Order: sequence, then C-alpha cells, then structure tokens
Amino acid sequence: MIAVKGFSGQKVAVLGLGRSGLATARALRAGGAEAICWDDNPAARETAEGEGFQCLDLRRHGAFDEIATLIVSPGIPHLYPQPNPVVAAALEAGVPVDNDIGLFFRSFAGPEWNNYDTPPRVIAVTGSNGKSTTAALIHHILSEAGREAQLAGNIGRGVLDIDPGGDGSVVVLELSSYQTELARALTPDVAVFTNLSPDHLDRHGGMGGYFAAKRRLFAEGGPDRAVIGIDEAEGAFLAGQLAEGPADDRVIRISVERKLTGPGWQVFARKGFLSEYRKGRQTGSIDLRGIKGLPGAHNHQNACAAYAACRSLGLAPRVIEDALHSYPGLPHRSQIIAEAGGVTFVNDSKATNVDSAVKALSAFKKIRWVCGGLEKEGGIDALNGASDQVIKAYVIGREAAGFAMQLKVEAQVCTTMAAAVEQAIADSKAGETVLLAPAAASFDQYDNFEQRGDDFAAQVQKHLNA
Repeated sequence: MIAVKGFSGQKVAVLGLGRSGLATARALRAGGAEAICWDDNPAARETAEGEGFQCLDLRRHGAFDEIATLIVSPGIPHLYPQPNPVVAAALEAGVPVDNDIGLFFRSFAGPEWNNYDTPPRVIAVTGSNGKSTTAALIHHILSEAGREAQLAGNIGRGVLDIDPGGDGSVVVLELSSYQTELARALTPDVAVFTNLSPDHLDRHGGMGGYFAAKRRLFAEGGPDRAVIGIDEAEGAFLAGQLAEGPADDRVIRISVERKLTGPGWQVFARKGFLSEYRKGRQTGSIDLRGIKGLPGAHNHQNACAAYAACRSLGLAPRVIEDALHSYPGLPHRSQIIAEAGGVTFVNDSKATNVDSAVKALSAFKKIRWVCGGLEKEGGIDALNGASDQVIKAYVIGREAAGFAMQLKVEAQVCTTMAAAVEQAIADSKAGETVLLAPAAASFDQYDNFEQRGDDFAAQVQKHLNA
C-alpha cells in the first residue's frame, strides 16, 4: 500500500467506493487521515463500514465544512455532461477535488529513495486504443528482463494498493482520460500516448476536451521522456509541443503508417518489421510477424510504444525482442481462444468503439464477424471501409437489426451471443477466423466487456466440445 502523504490529522472525503475508492480510503487511513466515505450504493457503503470507515451522505448541507479535499472515483463526472451533485457541492464550498492518481504521484516517493542506487521509475500510458496492451506489454518486458515491476491504474491493481517502490523498480500505469483529467499531480518519468480516436465525448464535452484530458499527462508534470504516436494530428501536435527541436530525443515518435526520418529518436513498424532510428541511423530491428500475442498493425503500434518506453529505461533491443515473443496477450484483446478444424476463434471484446474494431478487422483474413451492442456516438460508417475481409457479420444486441442495416456486408441478425456463435461455427470453413469485435459498448446485454468476452469464449467451447 502507498500511504497518502499530506493529510495527516485531516478529514478527506471519498466519493465512490469501488476498487479504487476503497483502496484510497485505506491509503488515507495509513497516512493518518480520516476518510469520510460515500457511495449511492448501500452495499458499497456496508462494505466500507465493515472495514471501519465512516460513511456520511456528502449531499447533506454542511457536509464539506471540515473536509480538506474530495477524492472522486473515475466513473463519476465532475464537469460534463454535468457535475455530480457531491462534486458541485465541494466546488461551491471551495474544497479541492482530486483522484487517487493525484494522491499516488504526491505520495509515491519516500526518504528511503535516498539510499537507492536507482530510484523507482513510473511509466504512464494513455491513449484511446491499445493502452491496456501497451501497459501490460511494458510490464511483461520489464519482468522478463529481471526488473522489479508492478502494473496498476486502469489495469491490474488500484494505484494506491501497490507496494512501495524498491531500488530500481518500475511502476507501469494505464491511465484513462477519466483519470488524467482530474489528477492534481501527474509526474511520470516516462509518459506514453498511443493514439486518439473519438470516445467518451459526452464526458469530456467533445473531441477537444477529450484530447485535453489526455494531454494533461504530458503538460502538467513534464516527463523525462515522452513516447508519442503521431499517426493522428493530435499526436503530431503533442510531439511538436513537447520537443525543443528536431533532434530533441526526449520525445520518441512512433508510427505504423510510415517510415520516420530525421535527427531525433523514432520507432516505427512497416510490413511487420519494427525499426528504431536515432540521429538518422538504425539502431534496432524486430520481425513482429510471427509473434502470436501481437497480431495486426494496431498491436504493432503497441509493440512500438512498449519498445520505445523500455529502451528509454536502457533495456537492450535483443532483451526486448525475446520478451515480445513470450508475451501471451491480454484477455479480450485480439485473444486467440481456440483453433479447431482450421478455424481460429478470436476474442476482441475490448473493441468497444469503431476505431478499435477497424483495427481488429485489419489484423485477420476471411472473417466471420460477431459484432453489435450499444452503439456509440458517431455511428459506424467507418466499419464499412474496413470490412473487405469480412465474409459475413453476425449481429448481437438489443438493436441488432438497426446495426445490421448500416453494414455493407452480408449480415445476419442473431441478437444473442449464443445464436451468433452457433451460426458462425456452422458457416465457417478451414482458413477462416471467427472474430468478436463488437464496435459497440456491452451494457445493453452485459455488465462489461469482460463478461461479453467470457460469454463468447464459453459459447465457442460449448459448440467445439459438443
């Protein structure tokens, strides 16, 4: 646990008592603060009270009279589409609002670091797509290289629930826009920006607000090194803002769309080969084509970002290459769950938006595509430009008929996962891929994308074992 510093003897309000909220309350208590907790869910309050925390309704009049700060869980809006009433009350009372990420960055360092040969480092990864895979891949590479590493934030453990940093250790954080937009302290040693595509626009008041939330990771604290995907205009702009000139190697530019040249530091992938260039000369190369855990150009982008982050810590290219080959992949992200009769079954339930689904479709050939769900803002037109390899779509979700009507490939309305998998297996032939890449949220039928992916895998196994 990371004990929160700076609030000893003070009352700190905690809004939201899920995984991160409870971990925050514990860390505040460990640092000598009194956590005053609230969650609209009675079961969540009961759990907190069972651990000895006081739960008081923060919506009541005068709730913030003795509160030093309010800590908000990531899913709770503080500005758009409208502030949560508790957040609005705190702001009206002049009480600062922060989150667990801000507390982590102000509390992670300790006096024992003065005795370390190498101080602990923090690598923080953000972006629209690929940040989970990139963070997990960095963690895997470091672990395979014998470095003490922890994975936390939006993946793995809650950020305040990890162990204190040891000599030469590394903490790898996946940070969503919900986390970066509110943290009052953001000071990673290495910050990674994978890419940007429309997502969570209602929460951020549009695309500009969404980009601004991501940009804070680089602008607020000034990382020693920034790894920036420049295949979108926003990434190119961000890299340009951070660099002092073309040769400034504090910024490592990455791409999967073109060869990068110039006097700076670049990592790019073309036709399945990763290349590293520094000062105009090639310093590393990896053939990514045979790495099963990283299929497709979108995963090659993740590999470039992870490679660059690990190189910035001094790891050798060969060490990184060996670790890439042993990377097993993440559940629900281009995850090969079965191979039978020459047919490959891939679970990419994390493809919850159009851009991530397009990337999944580009990674495989001869696709029988399970898609659909709760459609997000912006429509699904972009899917039609990426469906050349789709033989047939099997559409799930409550609005499956409407979703299917927008597709320009043969589509069958299945509604349920069970029906979609059964029909896709019945139709499939050797050499084809049955791919779950929904291009939609899961909440019309499932609690989360993980539950949707688990259902897909269960249905596949059910039919293969029949």
